[in-house]
Amino acid sequence: MNIFVLMKKTFDTEEKIQVNGGAIEEEGAEFIINPYDEYAIEEAIKIRDEHGGEVTVVTVGDEDSEQQLRTALAMGADKAVLINTEDDVEDGDQFTTATILEAYLKDQDYDLILAGNVAIDQASGQVGPRVADKLDIPYVTTITAITIDGEEVHIDRDVEGDVEKVRTSLPLLVTCQQGLNEPRYPSLPGIMKAKKKPLEELEIDDLDLDEDDIEAKTETTDVFLPPEKEAGKVLEGEIDEQVSELVSLLRTEAKVL
Repeated sequence: MNIFVLMKKTFDTEEKIQVNGGAIEEEGAEFIINPYDEYAIEEAIKIRDEHGGEVTVVTVGDEDSEQQLRTALAMGADKAVLINTEDDVEDGDQFTTATILEAYLKDQDYDLILAGNVAIDQASGQVGPRVADKLDIPYVTTITAITIDGEEVHIDRDVEGDVEKVRTSLPLLVTCQQGLNEPRYPSLPGIMKAKKKPLEELEIDDLDLDEDDIEAKTETTDVFLPPEKEAGKVLEGEIDEQVSELVSLLRTEAKVL
């Protein structure tokens, strides 16, 4: 079974992020594999181990994305592909990424494509479904379980806290949600093996695309941090006095009553 995983390098939101002039400062920022993509990588490895085949992790990004691809290889993926857009894409969006990925995948022999449900930096959740639409294959989002029996696939997907049962067939694209599995940490042997695993680097020209084909359809007008939380208030006095003060604050300050 040929399995592809769509991976993105994202900011580590556990670390402090600096915003300057309406953009996140990349200098000194920490980058990681998008956490939802880790679920996709883990599930791809488990499916390969059960059904055979190989796992290829693909990302669209710059040369620094090689570090995250090597991490995916250390987790157990077989191959990695970096589509380097550093010199060709200045301000891309989800349309840009999906177009590039489709141009690569359309020439591949794929059975299953996995992606994270969302990326934690922009959280649009669009890339996976856009790629599936361009490839004209079925897709299921926010999956929490997947079982493959020949060409038939049985899926559980999260729907606002409930579970929807889906039956479909290969080839297929799915986006992965928390609860699907517990991503493994790269082991020392895995890290050593990752250094020898193939990592292919492509550019836009290799995919027969030009800049007009991948021009962004949206524009980010501003990026800003949320306002700092104000200190809370401690209500004092008897219970009825606290309730009266709380109601007054909700009406006059919070304006929710």
